[in-house]
Amino acid sequence: MEYEIHEDIVIVGAGIAGLSTALGLHRLGIRSLVLESSDVLRIVGFALTMWTNAWRAADALGIGDSLRATSFRLQGLGIRTMVLESSDGLRITGFALTMWTNAWRALDALGIGDSLRARSLRMQGSSYGLLQISVVSLEACSRNSSLRSQQQGPDADLKFDTFESRCVRRKDLLETLGRELPQGTIRYSSRIVSIEESGRLKKLHLADGTVVRAKVLIGCDGVNSIVAKWLGLQSPVNAGRSAIRGFVEYMDGHGFEPKFHAYFGGGVRYGFIPCDQKSIYWFCTFTPSLFKCKSMVISFKDNTYVVYKRENHPSMFATDDDNEHDPLKMKQFVMSNIWDAPKHVSDIVERTGLDCISCAPLKFRLPWNILQGNIVKNNVCVAGDALHPMTPDIGQGGCSALEDSIILARCLAEALLGKRTCNGKEKDEDYVRMEKGLEKYSRERRWRSFSLISTAYVVGLIQESDSKVISFLRKNILFQFLVGIFGRMADFDCGKLTTS
Repeated sequence: MEYEIHEDIVIVGAGIAGLSTALGLHRLGIRSLVLESSDVLRIVGFALTMWTNAWRAADALGIGDSLRATSFRLQGLGIRTMVLESSDGLRITGFALTMWTNAWRALDALGIGDSLRARSLRMQGSSYGLLQISVVSLEACSRNSSLRSQQQGPDADLKFDTFESRCVRRKDLLETLGRELPQGTIRYSSRIVSIEESGRLKKLHLADGTVVRAKVLIGCDGVNSIVAKWLGLQSPVNAGRSAIRGFVEYMDGHGFEPKFHAYFGGGVRYGFIPCDQKSIYWFCTFTPSLFKCKSMVISFKDNTYVVYKRENHPSMFATDDDNEHDPLKMKQFVMSNIWDAPKHVSDIVERTGLDCISCAPLKFRLPWNILQGNIVKNNVCVAGDALHPMTPDIGQGGCSALEDSIILARCLAEALLGKRTCNGKEKDEDYVRMEKGLEKYSRERRWRSFSLISTAYVVGLIQESDSKVISFLRKNILFQFLVGIFGRMADFDCGKLTTS
């Protein structure tokens, strides 16, 4: 005998988008159920950069100050929602993420922005109020030279006096969101097997035999979203690049200023951001072919860097795709690309434990699929990576997920909490209002999603190109342009959690 659950709003996935959407609805007096496939809070990645748009969202959620406290600043109506999660606990995969202004706006709207700020560092600002970015050419860098920084701001017509960027641990963000939700909101070990129509309801079949009937279904289930597939959205495509990410802690403090440090050259982009006084999040994006073509790897032994050449130590070099996911090979690959950087920079990677290094191919949804496809269909929609998976080149993946949550919660609340007609058909009217709320969400997020995906892809090509012409332009001309793009993408305002 199958066990049935009836819910008004069901959210699939207890990631950033799922938890922040549930919290946004909760702040507006609407309950939801989150279904998470893993058995714990799943943290994918180590940290994320939260830009101004993310902090606006965090403040809207009521968690902004909590998150700020742990990070550096770089310079109801009886309506219940359910989130389905396949694991049996809050699943935490990954280490951290960069949260930009848009993400903080969403977190503030949810009321958890301050909580997360308390555990992250805000990146310092330049004369424009924008974060300081240290950019160094890997080809021109040497251990005997000091780290050269370029501090750039966007066009003067942009107002960045309130610009905010911090690197926040993913664990802090997800756990803060989870703590703010009413007990029982997240149902772990709830992996969805199939979705089917049941009149106006959506019938979800779970792996454990449970059936969940939902009036509204929200897919926040990531890049390989089953809800997006049900909507008919095409699967994300491979960007032809991969990213190695790492997280390291210095027990006595790292001594780095709260700046975003970036290195370009040789078809590789390496960067690091302090999360707080003792922890640093770093990344290295590259084309997979480079991983197999390196002629040397670097190791640090007895306070000396040792170079191993391919012809003398063939076992140390990647020979198949599996080696790309070997933490030791990843570490050696990154070291071989930054070994000529100042020692205190390469030491960041050298200090990183193998259990704090991960690698994944970069994927994105083709932008025209967003414009032409169904991101909303009747009472079903998607948000976060299920909607707009993008490359990490503008640091807006997690931030835009927070934007989604505020706007989606507000659109649904306006539909559900608005004045009803007295025609005796309240039940039918509720369904119509829910669908109109989701249609409004679709109108607000479609072009924003298109812009984010397209911009991230183009910026990635510019930043990682090994062309001598692009390298020259990037160093002398394009950097100002890129910083302006970062600023504009991060200055989006998701608004407050209020209904009209």
